[in-house]
Amino acid sequence: MEKIAWVTDSTAYLDGMLTNHPDVYSIPMVVYFEEEEFLDGVTLSLEDFYTKLEASNTPPKTSQPSVGAFVELYNKLAESYDRIISVHLSSHLSGTVSSSTQAGELVDIPVHTIDSRVISFPLSAMVKKGIEAQETGKTHEEIVEYLNDLATKCDIYVLIGSLEQLHRSGRMSGVQKLLGSLLQIKPIIQIKDGKLDVAEKVRTQKKALSKIVDFLDEAHGRSTITELFVLHGTNTEEADALVDNLRGKYPDIPINRFPLSTAIAVHAGVNTIGISWYNE
Repeated sequence: MEKIAWVTDSTAYLDGMLTNHPDVYSIPMVVYFEEEEFLDGVTLSLEDFYTKLEASNTPPKTSQPSVGAFVELYNKLAESYDRIISVHLSSHLSGTVSSSTQAGELVDIPVHTIDSRVISFPLSAMVKKGIEAQETGKTHEEIVEYLNDLATKCDIYVLIGSLEQLHRSGRMSGVQKLLGSLLQIKPIIQIKDGKLDVAEKVRTQKKALSKIVDFLDEAHGRSTITELFVLHGTNTEEADALVDNLRGKYPDIPINRFPLSTAIAVHAGVNTIGISWYNE
């Protein structure tokens, strides 16, 4: 069996399984606070980010890992592995997929770059599903085909903690023209085909969360959902309450909450909350 290295980026939240897996590697995004540059998860923890965010008058920015950073990692992995499967956040939200693809053409080891079309823990879940497919004996061709198909089957609905922050970060594609009116209401943002879109506009946080659960109910009625992910920022109590609500409604589906990564919180805001799942 080929030895495969799995690579993702720091927008993914790595749970215990992925953190402790010997074949999983994460390449950090770059976070800028004014003149300071940090590597997400390496020189800047999530806790440090929130502390700096409160003290900063200038909104932070991010940039994707460089082609050179990918080349360096891939050359190192080539010493121990036969192949690399590199799974990254949506190409419509970052150039990370492009950097990985370009780097793959510059190294001797085969690199398969997957555009997940998602962010945060759904990205992590995709890596986990790929590893599970590998462990069942699937070939790399079958795994790549499976992951590309999986990328079309994820639903993500979120209430952005700071729409203004999202706007200033330049990640408002598809909703930017609505900024003025939406600041007075609660927009439900959907990641659809890897892009940000407005799924619904409601007046209160409670109604917005209820509407997201309605979207989940509709999906549950037409497809198989094996796991639910509650995504959140610093608003852990709100996330816990949402998890409890969903567990009461869907007792047979595993439901857990996962914090947004630093690079995602930069754009979405600290009070972002949402639900995601794969329709399998």
